[in-house]
Amino acid sequence: MSTTTRSRTTRSPPWRSDWSVSSTSTRGDRIFNVLLAEQALYTNFGGPEVMRGQLDRLLAVMTLPRLSLGIVPRRAEMRIWPGNSFSMFDTRLVLVETYSAEFSVTQPREIALYAKAFDLLKASAVYGRTARALIRSALDGLG
Repeated sequence: MSTTTRSRTTRSPPWRSDWSVSSTSTRGDRIFNVLLAEQALYTNFGGPEVMRGQLDRLLAVMTLPRLSLGIVPRRAEMRIWPGNSFSMFDTRLVLVETYSAEFSVTQPREIALYAKAFDLLKASAVYGRTARALIRSALDGLG
């Protein structure tokens, strides 16, 4: 693994390898809405032990009261093309990641487009027990 790749992956949590995160403020508390494509549960970056650790961690954090973890099943009907990974921070900032750069979106009309895209992606996701079953299935596949 190159030094650049190692540096980037060590500072990024496992869910950053996929689509989007939205942080919304509710009465002073933050709610973190995380979406992953099911494929992220199977993308082997780091070997089986790393994958096992990441999948176990997803199962553990699913119970956190301020985290909503959705998984878009591989056969889900998509309402929008997933596009690049992005993170939303309230209605003030969206960070978009590409292979060559990360850029900030601050214009309200552009942020509104990302909010709409996130809502469309969320509509294809499963949550709770169904999401947990998908993670367990990926974990079982590791042996």
